[in-house]
Amino acid sequence: MKSFCVTLCLVSVSALLFAGVVFAYMFLAASPQSGTVEIRVEQGEPFSAVVRKLREHKVVTNERLFSLWARYSGLEKKIHRGLYRFELPLSPSEVLNRMVLGQGIFQRVTIPEGLTVKEVGDLLAKMGIVQQQQFFAAAQDPELLASLGLTGTGIEGYLFPNTYNFIPDTPPREIILKMAEQFRKTFEPLAGQRKENLTPHEIVTLASIIEKETGVEAERPLVSAVFYNRLKLRMPLQSDPTVIYGLKEFNGNLTRKDLHASSPYNTYRIPALPPGPICNPGLSSLRAALAPAAVPFLYFVSRNDGTHVFSESLESHSLAVKAYQPRIETTAARRKSALPRD
Repeated sequence: MKSFCVTLCLVSVSALLFAGVVFAYMFLAASPQSGTVEIRVEQGEPFSAVVRKLREHKVVTNERLFSLWARYSGLEKKIHRGLYRFELPLSPSEVLNRMVLGQGIFQRVTIPEGLTVKEVGDLLAKMGIVQQQQFFAAAQDPELLASLGLTGTGIEGYLFPNTYNFIPDTPPREIILKMAEQFRKTFEPLAGQRKENLTPHEIVTLASIIEKETGVEAERPLVSAVFYNRLKLRMPLQSDPTVIYGLKEFNGNLTRKDLHASSPYNTYRIPALPPGPICNPGLSSLRAALAPAAVPFLYFVSRNDGTHVFSESLESHSLAVKAYQPRIETTAARRKSALPRD
């Protein structure tokens, strides 16, 4: 019995000594190397592989002690993917803490409302986050679209405008999936509130047109109402942004020839919504597409200050056009008064 107690005491003392060694290493030791080291932690990468990188780059000196501390402190599975920049020397505990808190290198990018997929790709490429052509290829990948339930419709409209943090050289597929997931989280709770007889895809399509027609949040339910009222009457929406979206090239001047163009996006000729969104709408436009104002308006014309005059009759609308667009015969406001003639 005495021998057992002595053995137990020795084991306990050894365990305490070992724990002290691990503690001292994690909080008091530091890498003998100085300078800056960058370590990339990939999505789903095993912790053992991450620790191996840290040792190979001399960020930590003892792989085993570092792993033991992470395992017994419950932090082994809590590190975040990212690109980490370590300015050595650092204690192993600080290294682990940064990865647990996700304090890596990120590029913060704000995607404004109303950008097309092409414009989103251009913005990300300009910031050095993606290669432009790789982003466009991923945006058209049938497998990726199928995984999002967008087969045959494309990704346009489903990249939610927001502020994102991306690590340098993030694969375009990951960026698209993250933005599409943000759209899903935002739109799905709203979609159940829709009262009009439009499918979710039609709602997103309408929201994208509203986004392009006005930048004034208070006007969006009114613009939505105009388009709903026209759809119910089988009137063409006569939306310039949809026509522009359907053109292969646009020099900034929408002509009568463009209005005659045979395109599924030419809402001067087709009395229905276009086949899909023309940009990526924000939350305000999505809400407006789901809840149009209860007004009888069928027309609106720009006041040239970002706001619009809304009218119920063509006669009232014509007066508004004369008041605000007296000399510009090719403006959107004047074209809304009459369909193009063949």
